[in-house]
Amino acid sequence: MMRNLVLKRFLHSSTSLTRSSSSTSNPFLPSSRCNAVSAPLAEEKAETVVFPRVGPGFSYGLNWALARKGVIVKDKAFLNLNYSELQKRGATIAESLSGFPVYVRGSVVGGSSEISKADFSKLLKQQVTSHISSISDVFVHDGAIGSSPKCDAKVRVISDSPAAVLSLSNVLWKTTIRAVSHDSCPLTVYVASSISAGVGDTIGLGSQGTRGFIAADIERSSLVLCGKAFSDTNGIKEALAALSGPVISARGGLPLSARLLVSGDSVILLFASEETIQRCTDSLVSADAGVILSSQGVAPFFQSGKSSGSNLFKLPAAVILGSSDSSGIIPSVSKLSPGQAAYHFLAGYQDGKFTPAYSNGPSSSDSLELAKALLSKLQENQISSFLINVNEGEKSVNGKDLVKLVESTLSKNIPPFEVKGGDLQGKYKSFLSGKFQEIPEEFSF
Repeated sequence: MMRNLVLKRFLHSSTSLTRSSSSTSNPFLPSSRCNAVSAPLAEEKAETVVFPRVGPGFSYGLNWALARKGVIVKDKAFLNLNYSELQKRGATIAESLSGFPVYVRGSVVGGSSEISKADFSKLLKQQVTSHISSISDVFVHDGAIGSSPKCDAKVRVISDSPAAVLSLSNVLWKTTIRAVSHDSCPLTVYVASSISAGVGDTIGLGSQGTRGFIAADIERSSLVLCGKAFSDTNGIKEALAALSGPVISARGGLPLSARLLVSGDSVILLFASEETIQRCTDSLVSADAGVILSSQGVAPFFQSGKSSGSNLFKLPAAVILGSSDSSGIIPSVSKLSPGQAAYHFLAGYQDGKFTPAYSNGPSSSDSLELAKALLSKLQENQISSFLINVNEGEKSVNGKDLVKLVESTLSKNIPPFEVKGGDLQGKYKSFLSGKFQEIPEEFSF
């Protein structure tokens, strides 16, 4: 039942206005008859006026929640408006942009520039929240990273622009009512699209931040999008993936930079280079890197144009690691043990170079710990692992043949991994020993 705010309003009697001492009456003064107050009305009495706690653009609960995030609602705050409602408020589909600078602080592994704790705090508290608080209409959208209800990361977007909310609502998964307000550690995205272009100067970004920028603090679970940065979908996804990692891991999920391929009733987890992925995007659940592997199944990080029906898939029947070797040393398809899969996950051999299967973008997860967790998931759930060579010989495997090669691991008796001569094992060992002080004994070439 909707609770109401009850206000007691006290009415006091008016005193009679004194007539002018002049013998000529002043027509602008009320007469004594009009000004007289009867005895019952002269007494103080209480009138009960009822105001609803929720109305269009107004909710005490939402306003208090925003205040706790540093945003004081000036006029109205709108929560979870749909597409047509956002359009009525002036939302348009923003042009897709890219290349905005990304700044991340916290436990970060590569892929971004650092921003100090003091600078992020100054940006958020003195600039962004003050700006949003000065806007008449604030737009709020609740969503989630990952469609697994037990291992997802809830997200609340607080924006000065309906267009930004429209854009981000196409990235985040929908979530249930009050899911964010009842969550123990939701992420918060602050969008200040109309903030001064010089805001970057306040934290030493200079001219790099003129167009806009993305700034994230993993420890605060906060993301700031200034200027037109809300239209940089790829940059936002990278930052959100970094922010959500600790939450997903704490809830028993394993965040991985992989793609999903569904073949019949089987789900396949695919790790491969971006060049390889581009050959088979039509066959993937989503071209975006990022899935959550848990005991409940596997789920993509973000929505995509292909998202429909169930978005939590069953556990993978196979994990595929894509390698590239035109010399013929690596076989076209090989079966890996869980320990070998973890080892090749850390290396990712691509024609003489090493491109690990874990994300090269900003990440809060230690890559060796990720490999250990992957090993555990493979063992616990008895998931088969395979290595495929996408570049055997002089010709690269095309998209359709690549998918067939991946699907072949489900039906054929694949031989174990064994190289055909050369010193590839030595190269692997040299690369990994240069990155990690110690490789677990369970990991093997």
